Amino acid sequence: MQRDEAADAPATAYVIEEPQPGIRLEELVTGALAPDSEPEPARAPHRRASTPALRTARIVALDGRNARIAFRQSPAEVHASVALDVELELVEEAAAHKDAVLVESDGENEPVIVGVLQTRRPREVHVTGEKIVIEGSREVLLRSGRAALRLREDGDIEIVGSRISAASRGLFRLVGRILRLN
Repeated sequence: MQRDEAADAPATAYVIEEPQPGIRLEELVTGALAPDSEPEPARAPHRRASTPALRTARIVALDGRNARIAFRQSPAEVHASVALDVELELVEEAAAHKDAVLVESDGENEPVIVGVLQTRRPREVHVTGEKIVIEGSREVLLRSGRAALRLREDGDIEIVGSRISAASRGLFRLVGRILRLN
């Protein structure tokens, strides 16, 4: 004799709650949508502050860390500030050379200058600092036209030019194991 296993299983009780005012049936039955019904449209996310964007501009006037700038392709001038982590001398140099600056703007707050944009090779380079180090693992070469100074890793120094002048306000000393003049 075969036993009916379905008859031996405990009976499952389904309780249907009475709908309360303001609650939809879909909220009571989780995860069960009728095949022909459409899901509820997604709600718009909570509006956050605008995402900052980077734009280029030129500096019209600079007064300390405050500036008047004109965004690219816009004749209107806008007030902006220079970010605290940007060296003011760098921005002053960009303003003097009419170089572009990089501006962070979110549309709600005052734009902030966050950098200087180099768009061409400089005609003249100024390097200023307490200590300047130029180092090459094999060789350092300074050349202009027909003059050159070469420093090699083995200690050889070569100076080449049409006319070489050396002057000293104090003691001028040439020291070497062998000195050869012509």
